[in-house]
Amino acid sequence: MKRAARVGPFTQERGYNGEFHVATKIIYKHMKKILYFSLLLGFLSSCVDNPYVDEEAYLETENPTSSWVNGLKRQLALTMNEVTTNTELVSDNYFNNYTSFSKVFDIPEIDYADVDVNNFQSEIGALRSMAEYGLGTVAPADEEATDEDKSYMNFCKAYALILSGENFVGLPDTTKGPVVEWKDLLENSLGYLDKAIDLTSDESYRHAYTLLKARVYRDLGNADQAKTYAAEVIDDTDLLFEVEFDGENDVDNEMQYATFSSTQNMFAPLPRLDFLDPKYYDEGTSETDQKPVAIAKAEEAFLILAEAYVAEGSISLARTTLTSLITGVVAGRAVASVDDSSQKREGSNRSDYPVTAVSVKFDSSGPYRSGYVLDRQDGNITVYPVSGTKVTADDIRSATSEDDLLYLIYRLRQEIFISEGRRMSDLGIRFPVSQTEQLNNPNVTDEYTKANIPSFIPLDYGMDDFSVDASTGNVTMAYDMNKVLIGNKSSDDVLPFN
Repeated sequence: MKRAARVGPFTQERGYNGEFHVATKIIYKHMKKILYFSLLLGFLSSCVDNPYVDEEAYLETENPTSSWVNGLKRQLALTMNEVTTNTELVSDNYFNNYTSFSKVFDIPEIDYADVDVNNFQSEIGALRSMAEYGLGTVAPADEEATDEDKSYMNFCKAYALILSGENFVGLPDTTKGPVVEWKDLLENSLGYLDKAIDLTSDESYRHAYTLLKARVYRDLGNADQAKTYAAEVIDDTDLLFEVEFDGENDVDNEMQYATFSSTQNMFAPLPRLDFLDPKYYDEGTSETDQKPVAIAKAEEAFLILAEAYVAEGSISLARTTLTSLITGVVAGRAVASVDDSSQKREGSNRSDYPVTAVSVKFDSSGPYRSGYVLDRQDGNITVYPVSGTKVTADDIRSATSEDDLLYLIYRLRQEIFISEGRRMSDLGIRFPVSQTEQLNNPNVTDEYTKANIPSFIPLDYGMDDFSVDASTGNVTMAYDMNKVLIGNKSSDDVLPFN
């Protein structure tokens, strides 16, 4: 079995100090009000032992590129925390069962003045800026800089652009620069992915970066190119590219905390997704056991190809591809048996969350289905750290129309990518440029300060809503959002191949 490509771990011994997290929070609070060099000093303090080192001294240290890459790995983990927690709340995957995170993203209400909007943008901006500085300043000054380090820095620049394009209406891609439209941000990522591929000799990294190219082309609606790059890696069924976290050095997986470690069910999954929660869990202490988050995995190649086949009317090929996904990839992923009895879904926002093994309707017109809500007091539960789904080969065989297959594809995307920060993009929802950016960047016009929430998205907490039958305890979801997506497939906001 091929090894999974990972972008960590990182440790104190490899060049970190415990002041990074606090320092970055202070920097972000005033991010647009300070000089770029001040931001750079904050980055430098995360990558060397002496937080007071200046740029010249840092560049003269032994192999500064290596420590810079370690800093990028840490920043990528911090960025992914913003991606997963914010977008999972906005989507129909989770609702905020307490109030420790955003109190309005569930509605969904996304205001450019919201501090969470600014924090999300700032973390992505920090990843982009660090990658740029590494490529433009650190590596050129370092005779020992390796192609692998340069490859990783190109990947980080590309991934910052991908996250920007998938989750925002647009963002500046330079400090105080003009806002770049989301499609252009995605287009711009491709060149950096090409450089990352060219510079690495590691097959697992090349495959991960190639799959990211397929993901970008899918986002852009370019089915031919998406198919080409997905097909290049389709045989690597073990492909798994993950971001690692480091609890001992204050870089926890925030989704793990919100769904498991806190023991308070800060995020509660929708009842029809209950069987997939938690994706991340700890055994022993949460400080030493922080689970990684996947950002590229083999499953996506199959999903992209199947969606492209449906778009071109190749129903049989789509069905075969989805069956191979279920039986050849998802079925082979690791599972674990976990004691989750402390999770009782007793949140302050809903008191009627089901806690026993009741049946679920996806919407009022659907059938009741069993096995979706688990009784966590009845022994250990099975969890799916990489991918899980209840879509079966029989479901795929029974899908006879394009819309039937599209429905299964988007249900699979939701279940396979849960807790990875991907669902909000599939719903067509995008964050605005933050107010802090606009106040300090004259290039930001008002058109970019409005979130994109498609008209078919239910408001007033509708995506998360459900009702409970008083006599049976069975649950009926207010909306089956995958059915809603297929019903609105002609919208420019969703289903990019249609």
